Amino acid sequence: MPHRIVHMLRARGKGRRPVMLAIAGDSAAGKTTLTRGLVRCLGADRMTAVCVDDYHRYDREERAGKPFTALHPDCNHIDIMEQHLQLLSMGEPILKPVYDHATGRLVRPELVQPKDFVIVEGLLPLHTRLARACFDITVYLDPPEPLRHSWKVGRDCAKRGYTPSRSGPSWTAGSPRAPPTSGPSAAGPTSWCGSPRSRAAATRPARPCPPSCCCAPPSTTPSWAR
Repeated sequence: MPHRIVHMLRARGKGRRPVMLAIAGDSAAGKTTLTRGLVRCLGADRMTAVCVDDYHRYDREERAGKPFTALHPDCNHIDIMEQHLQLLSMGEPILKPVYDHATGRLVRPELVQPKDFVIVEGLLPLHTRLARACFDITVYLDPPEPLRHSWKVGRDCAKRGYTPSRSGPSWTAGSPRAPPTSGPSAAGPTSWCGSPRSRAAATRPARPCPPSCCCAPPSTTPSWAR
């Protein structure tokens, strides 16, 4: 099979592949803001930005009846995301799903053409080993929790139709633990933007998630976080 893939790539006649950059982190950690800043600095003519939060399996209304939140891997098309990351890393276009955060609905997909640099941002771009293998550079954003929470409440209320008491779910509702994007046995990101304390916590051996975590059994998932 590997030699067949090589032959197919040669037949396509593609030139240099794009540089792949992943920006991961909890909800409202600043991923989209950093991505937009990079595109503005390096030039939109050279940059392709992709948000993998668009790979939600269910819209907001459908998730109301599910035992997990949009942050959980089971609530996302991880396999499709992996396929698309591989294609982008080889310089191939993709037809990417689109999730409208303002309405909570899945809308018409969009064609994405990779340019010199591809920035992939979201909750789960580093969730699997295959996904991580697609990137040249990986960044994990981990701002202080009080700051991140204030960003999140402000964004969810201003742009996503939530009230302060029902702001969308986060990973960090419990004690410090390894970020779900990297996996318990995965190598850490090439760059870490956060406090030394949070980074030290993420490098400790994996331990069970707290009851308030989105990965906890369905019966313990807060109803407001669905």
